[in-house]
Amino acid sequence: MNGWQRAEMIRLEQDVFTALAGHGRLFVFKSDGFWSQIKSAGSAIYASRLYLDRYNTSHPERLAHNQTGGPIIKGNVYIHPTATIHETAVLGPNVSIGEGVTVGGGVRVRESIILHGAALQDHSCVLNSIVGWDSTIGPWARVEGTPSDPNPNDPHAKMDSETLFRDGKLTPSITILGCNVSVPAEVIILNSIVLPYKELAHSFKNQIIL
Repeated sequence: MNGWQRAEMIRLEQDVFTALAGHGRLFVFKSDGFWSQIKSAGSAIYASRLYLDRYNTSHPERLAHNQTGGPIIKGNVYIHPTATIHETAVLGPNVSIGEGVTVGGGVRVRESIILHGAALQDHSCVLNSIVGWDSTIGPWARVEGTPSDPNPNDPHAKMDSETLFRDGKLTPSITILGCNVSVPAEVIILNSIVLPYKELAHSFKNQIIL
């Protein structure tokens, strides 16, 4: 690394791998498992889907299943043992529920990651979103994002690293709620990014709430 000029941005392939290969210090690890780059929040949900699918074949006991007195499960769903889920909630496919999460009656969650301590109150809806630690979504509120999945028919498909803005507007993507965000009842948060410790008062669409 001696003699390198400081750069404002380091490119892994060009700046790091090339130098390591030049010194004979670059090696390969061959894996038969899946590989998914996480360069955006949308790719985190896609990677979670791949892990849940892997659990379905390798450790099915880790996934939730439909049972008497439990929520309705559709597809691959992980629920932490400490989470409290109402029996009328509908979860899945591809949902991960973290430690201490509370999910109320009539809640619908799909293609989302709910981090520990979050509370989804009665009849709220969360689609294609990441809900941060200790956040609260009020009754009948809707938190929804736009999926950005790769082409499933392309064997070499990969997640594209979308720019945050396009034509001066926020690129539609998944919705992200930071930690300790409060979403009031009966509002819609669509394709937005909400920074931590925000108490929202109305609906937002395609915005970054600072």
